[in-house]
Amino acid sequence: MPPPEKEVIGRELAYHEELYSGFAQRHFARPAVRALREHMATRILKATGAWGRSRVLSLGCGIGDTELLVARQVTEIVGIDLSPAAIRQARADAERLGVGNARFEEGETPPEGVFDVIIAIFFLHHLSDSALAGLPDRLRQWLRPGGVFYSLDPSRYRLSGAVGRRLMPGLMKRYQTPDERELEPEETAALFRDAGFQVQVDMYDFGSTPLAGLLPGWRAGYRAARALDNWLLRIGSLRRRGSNFELVAKAV
Repeated sequence: MPPPEKEVIGRELAYHEELYSGFAQRHFARPAVRALREHMATRILKATGAWGRSRVLSLGCGIGDTELLVARQVTEIVGIDLSPAAIRQARADAERLGVGNARFEEGETPPEGVFDVIIAIFFLHHLSDSALAGLPDRLRQWLRPGGVFYSLDPSRYRLSGAVGRRLMPGLMKRYQTPDERELEPEETAALFRDAGFQVQVDMYDFGSTPLAGLLPGWRAGYRAARALDNWLLRIGSLRRRGSNFELVAKAV
C-alpha cells in the first residue's frame, strides 16, 4: 500500500528544505548547470510558444533558476513551491538580477487568473500516483483554452539511471528523495490524453543532464555531451533509453 499523501509531502518538503538551504545555491550556480538551465529555458520557449505576451506558471519552481531565464522572453512568470527556503532564494535572486516580471509564491495553488503556459521541470516524478493522476484536471482550471503544459522528468527506461545505480549508488541517493521515481513516458502521456489534452512526448537528453550533475564545473564537457545527445537521440534503437522525457500537452 502506498504511503499517505501527507506523509509523502512531509518527506519531500524536509528533503528540499535542506537542499535549498545551501547546497542547491552553490550547485546550480556552477557553469555546467547554468548551461543546462539555459538550454532548458530555450527548449521550453520553443516547445510551448511562450514568447512576448505569455503569462507562465511554474510548478515546483525551486530556487527559480530556470524561471528567471524564461522571464526574459515573457510578460510574466509565476513560480510556486512548497519550500520556504526555495522561495526566499528565488525572490532574492529576482531582486538581485532586477527581474521584475517574475513572482515566487509559497504553496501549491497558483494565484487567481489563467495562464498561457504551465511548466513543471523535474516535478511530476515527485508526485504520488493519485496526485499525478489528478493533475491534468487541475491544469485545465489554470490554463486558458489552447494553453500548453510542458514537463520534463526522468524516464523509467533511462540507461544513465541503470548505470548510476550500479556504479554510483551513494551519489544517486544524494540527488533523489525517498519517494521520487522514474516515470513511464507513455503511461504519463495517457493521463493527459484521457483528460482531453493533445499530447506529444519526446526524449530530451541521453547523458548531458547527468553529466552536468556529476561534473557541474565542466561547461565545455556539458556542451560536448549535449551535442552528442542530439546525435544519439536520432538513433531509434537508443531513444527509448534516453535519460529524461518531455511532455507537451495542449488544452483543447
